[in-house]
Amino acid sequence: MKYVGAIYRPPSEARSLIVQVTYGCSHGRCAFCCSYLDKPFALRPLEEVLADFREARAYFPRVEKIFLADGDALVRDAGELEVILDTVAELFPECVRVSCYASPRSLEIQSEEALRRLRSKGLAMVYLGLESGCDEVLRRMRKGCSAAGIVEAGKKARRCGLALSVTAIAGLGGPALSERHARETASALNAMNPEYIGMLTLMVPQGTALYQWVQEGSFTLLTPEEDLAETALLLKSLDSPGSVFRMNHASNYLDLRGTLNRDRAAMLEQVEQARRHLDRLRPESWRGL
Repeated sequence: MKYVGAIYRPPSEARSLIVQVTYGCSHGRCAFCCSYLDKPFALRPLEEVLADFREARAYFPRVEKIFLADGDALVRDAGELEVILDTVAELFPECVRVSCYASPRSLEIQSEEALRRLRSKGLAMVYLGLESGCDEVLRRMRKGCSAAGIVEAGKKARRCGLALSVTAIAGLGGPALSERHARETASALNAMNPEYIGMLTLMVPQGTALYQWVQEGSFTLLTPEEDLAETALLLKSLDSPGSVFRMNHASNYLDLRGTLNRDRAAMLEQVEQARRHLDRLRPESWRGL
């Protein structure tokens, strides 16, 4: 099997077979993101993709989950994605889930009929980056779309039977936009009511525009105390029944897990305990992407 550049996958895909369907990210301009800076976006030749699956079948006795990389596999032609999924079904009958990252743009350009066909052929879940529900934050961070556009993309995925996992980033608005970021991100998540919500905490890797802004003083990071206050406000504003909430990424200061809205009060209590005992937070040196 062949891989080009660094490979990224969601934490829940840790034991998945990963095959590159595209290279890089179709947007690739977010100010906070260092992923795929090592390669331009490109569609991988279809025969190479299928060859990787054939090689994997010869090597792995059992494959239950497959993740289609890189940053926006769903942007491929729907017919080619169907060929890929048909190949997966033929070679890996034991596979119970195929998933991929999806951008708001790729969900927009794929018709509902195409998405339903992909679902019928085994594409079970897509991971969508909301990052923030605040349009001002999205504009500053060069996300390239509005919160309303991302919400509509997520709703479309759910209408077509795809499970939806949505990611947002605590602290992305800095102190000035922290309250709006929390409230409006919760509002966007509530509107999508995804199966899964994953919260990361902002980190600033070198090579990004955000890193330069921090160095020159035009963007200020939240302190751990401010981050916890923002998290509490987000949780208080969330109303997304049945959504599995996870704030357990390596970037997070505090580990939170629960199902909304059932466990919201318990998670809020964890946040309040953490605000009283800041020494129990993940040390800065232990945080990572």
